[in-house]
Amino acid sequence: MANTSSRTLRLLSLLQTHRFWPGVELASRLEVSERTLRRDIDRLRELGYPVSSSRGLEGGYQLGSGGSMPPLVVDENEAIAMVVALGQTASAQSGALADSTLSALSKVVQVLPARLRRRAESLRAVTVDSPFAEAPEVSAGVLGALAQAIRDAERVRFSYTARGGARAGEQALRHVEPHQLVTVGRRWYLLAFDLERADWRSFRLDRLGDPQGTKSLFRRRAIPGGDAAAYVRAGLSGRTEGHRLVTVVAAPAAEVEKRIGRWTTVESLDDGRCRVTGEARDVGFLLLGMGLVEAPFTVEEASDEVRAALASWSTRFAAASASSSAASASAGEVAASAKASAR
Repeated sequence: MANTSSRTLRLLSLLQTHRFWPGVELASRLEVSERTLRRDIDRLRELGYPVSSSRGLEGGYQLGSGGSMPPLVVDENEAIAMVVALGQTASAQSGALADSTLSALSKVVQVLPARLRRRAESLRAVTVDSPFAEAPEVSAGVLGALAQAIRDAERVRFSYTARGGARAGEQALRHVEPHQLVTVGRRWYLLAFDLERADWRSFRLDRLGDPQGTKSLFRRRAIPGGDAAAYVRAGLSGRTEGHRLVTVVAAPAAEVEKRIGRWTTVESLDDGRCRVTGEARDVGFLLLGMGLVEAPFTVEEASDEVRAALASWSTRFAAASASSSAASASAGEVAASAKASAR
């Protein structure tokens, strides 16, 4: 007998080939009992496929209107994982490749069953991505539930462990109006209006658990400054858990803004120079960003750890460049010697 996933896929394919399948015949085709067939039919219904049934000696199953779609049988975790992965890949690319990735993402979402499609579309609609963001260990159920609540403008309650974990005390229950999901660095955040504190707050999703909709709708508020990602980043500034790098870049602010402006602060100094301020938990993330600027820069402010990492990267890249040049020169000498011998 095939495993459950492949059997479900075959069942869906069979249902799409006939208007009506007698239960006995369908079970025989799948080489399962009628009881197992009923469970597989229930699984298809849970995934959103409209399968009607009739009882009796001539009873059977039929795929209803709207069910003739390419069979993409995935669960909620798999659906959200695909949307996250494709979305982040597109945000890290540009040009035709980014367009192709977004096109693939749209096609994947379109062939999901209705229930999962709503979750996936919600996640796409309410997330603000920063370049190079990597999804941390966050439950797909948490992402899906919050995305749905944001899209529906529904207040939610959840448990939350404050910064510092156990040192900051036990988990507390929070009651919020969720507005946006934001990725900063390698972490996910929820930007929400905290009803008990009557103020805006950002919550790390890896510290958030069991979000529950309250069925209470709210009227959306204007996000301070109008930019959710900028607001979350500003709230993270100055925390001791991160690293700070301030540089003066020999390039116009507009050009630098296009490359790394969504996760740094770019300040124009004159037509050909700008000041870039970046903060991150990972030193390597800061240095990678400056490499992508592709322009000369000087360090104006940095911790000893950032300066040490910059020196280490410079040494390693210089050594790699030197070895590459030496290898090229050696290859050239060999070629010249071979040519001379041929004469």
